[in-house]
Amino acid sequence: MSKPHWRPAHASDLPAISAIAARIHPDLPESPEVLAEKMRLHPDGCRVLVAGDAIAGYGLSHPWKQHRIPPLDALLERLPEDADCLYLHDVAVLPDFRGGVARSYVADVERLARVSGIATLALVSVYATQPLWQRLGFRPVTADAALRAKLASYGEGATYMLRDLAAT
Repeated sequence: MSKPHWRPAHASDLPAISAIAARIHPDLPESPEVLAEKMRLHPDGCRVLVAGDAIAGYGLSHPWKQHRIPPLDALLERLPEDADCLYLHDVAVLPDFRGGVARSYVADVERLARVSGIATLALVSVYATQPLWQRLGFRPVTADAALRAKLASYGEGATYMLRDLAAT
C-alpha cells in the first residue's frame, strides 16, 4: 500500500470528511453544510489524507482574523477581506494513520499562507493536542475575556495558538 498523502479535497469527499469528523469530534459536531462551505470558500486550504483507496483524514483551513475564532457549526458566509492569518479550522486523522501526517499538512498550509502574503497561522487546540501543535511551531496565546468565551464552545482545555511564519 502506498504511503498516505494529502491531496486537494473535492465536493465528492464530503461524506468521508463528515464521517471522520463525527468519529473524531463527537463532542464538537459540525454539519456537512458547514464543512462544505469551508471547502467552497477556500478550496486551496482544504485537503484529504488518502491511504490506499480510502480517505483517512482531512484538513480544513481558510483566511481569517487573529484572535477572532469562528464559532463551531456556523456558516461563515464569506471570508474577511482583511484576513491576517490562515486559520486551521480542523485537522482530523483516523488513529491508524497518525504519525507525521499533521506535519505535512501544516507544511502545505504554510506554503499556501506564504504565497498568499499571510505571515501567521492560527488554530484552536482541542483534546489535549497542544503538545503536538507546539512541536509544529505553534505557541499558546493568552486569551482575553472575549476569546475565552469563544474558546469555551470548543470544550474544556481548548487553547488558541499562533505560529509566526516570519520567525521560521
